[in-house]
Amino acid sequence: MKFAFSTNAYLRFPFDEACSRIAALGYEGLELMADVPHAWPAHLPLATKSAIRAAMKKNGLTFSNVNAFMMNAIADYRQPYWYPSFIEPDEHYRRVRIDHTRRAITLCKELGAPHITTEPGGPLVPGQSRQKAIDLFVEILKPLAEHAYREGVLFLIEPEPGLLLETTDQYLEVAEKVDSPAIGLNFDVGHAYCVSEDIPSSIRKLAPHIKHFHLEDIAATRHHHHLIPGQGAIDFAEVFRSIKAIGYDNWLTVELYPNVDDPDGAAREAIEVLKPLLAQVMAE
Repeated sequence: MKFAFSTNAYLRFPFDEACSRIAALGYEGLELMADVPHAWPAHLPLATKSAIRAAMKKNGLTFSNVNAFMMNAIADYRQPYWYPSFIEPDEHYRRVRIDHTRRAITLCKELGAPHITTEPGGPLVPGQSRQKAIDLFVEILKPLAEHAYREGVLFLIEPEPGLLLETTDQYLEVAEKVDSPAIGLNFDVGHAYCVSEDIPSSIRKLAPHIKHFHLEDIAATRHHHHLIPGQGAIDFAEVFRSIKAIGYDNWLTVELYPNVDDPDGAAREAIEVLKPLLAQVMAE
């Protein structure tokens, strides 16, 4: 298993500087935010794509993932990460999310990344039934999954508290209906803790679907706010044992987007906590 760090904590830095800082802190990989200021797919010239690849090569980093969840470029007043969602009542606004996701899938292929992560459907709006929202989400996902399959990349859904799919079981409901080899699960450990999942049990159950992990800590209150590992209540040694048990041997991406004031400090503290824990578990 290898550690990566998400550039969504480096909103105040250009990509090349974020890249060099993440590498200097000892991470082997990097999750690229398909959003401003790093790689908004709708306005990303070839020269910028080449510069992204060059920065990764110069710093000896590998892409762990392309994060297509956040949409700061749209800056919806309700919440800049969730909206527009896949289940917006307004089909034209919904199309903004769909087109963005399609572009992010193609960007993923162009950069040689393994997969993108996306939102699990937005919050239900007043008067919107859950079943109709699920049906809409499934129909939207099918052509996107087909596009991902043709591009040779994976399309990962990330359950999140407060959104249409909050739990891994809810992910399974949708994944089975989409029925595509390109669909997978981004298992966010902090999100699973927030919704009171039994994390070791969920990891075992979802093992065939899990293609990537997000790591962050969460307070014992289970309030959804990303904390640096070690500052909350998650037992990461237990998490690593569960991941090891399913034979997963890929990227663990630390996602600490609230730490924009000091991303270096957050990234450093996280790897200083997580790296020895993982080494200890792997040696057991």
